[in-house]
Amino acid sequence: MKRLVLAGLGALAVVTMLGAANAADLPRRHAMPAKAPADEAPYNWTGFYVGINGGGGFGRSDFSAPFSTGSFDTSGALAGGTIGYNYQMGQTVFGVEGDIDWTNIRGSAACAGTTCETRNNWLGTVRGRLGYAFDRFMPYVTGGLAVGDIKSSIAGVGDANETKTGWTVGGGFEAYLSRPWSAKVEYLYVDLGRGASLLGSDSKFQTHIVRAGLNYKF
Repeated sequence: MKRLVLAGLGALAVVTMLGAANAADLPRRHAMPAKAPADEAPYNWTGFYVGINGGGGFGRSDFSAPFSTGSFDTSGALAGGTIGYNYQMGQTVFGVEGDIDWTNIRGSAACAGTTCETRNNWLGTVRGRLGYAFDRFMPYVTGGLAVGDIKSSIAGVGDANETKTGWTVGGGFEAYLSRPWSAKVEYLYVDLGRGASLLGSDSKFQTHIVRAGLNYKF
């Protein structure tokens, strides 16, 4: 009887050790893959956004007769706000964007014994945008409507101010920074035509805009 008990205990010990060894040989369950942080996921440009922009403009102007001038330089700063919407299909991004800027783009030249000046005090655009997304980086082309004022001044005579509608075309690139922010650098050519007549003379306004912007996407 004693021998049977000892034999049973020995068999139980062997079975226990074999079970432990088999358990140690079992492959461990793989941990669930961690979800990628939001900033590492592919970026999607679809959505509304608002932003700020600032930069400068430089161009050429002239006065027609009788206070005629040759072509002269205009330049100055600008700053304002932006609103827009993008829709992404594959890597193509369609968008519409509007902005309104305070400007101080001006220039002057001698005319008929006095001084003539062209000045632009505000400028707005409504444009379509077509971009191609390389994930977080998007070059784009843009074009559409431009609206702004042309102020023509003749020293000792007076001035005339008129709101004009023209056109704009350009391009740029925008880069995602960190949700929900993106930054852009943009070039626009703007042509508002010629302003109001002052004693028969009017002035034209054409300018090149270079500006940077910071956008917040909802």
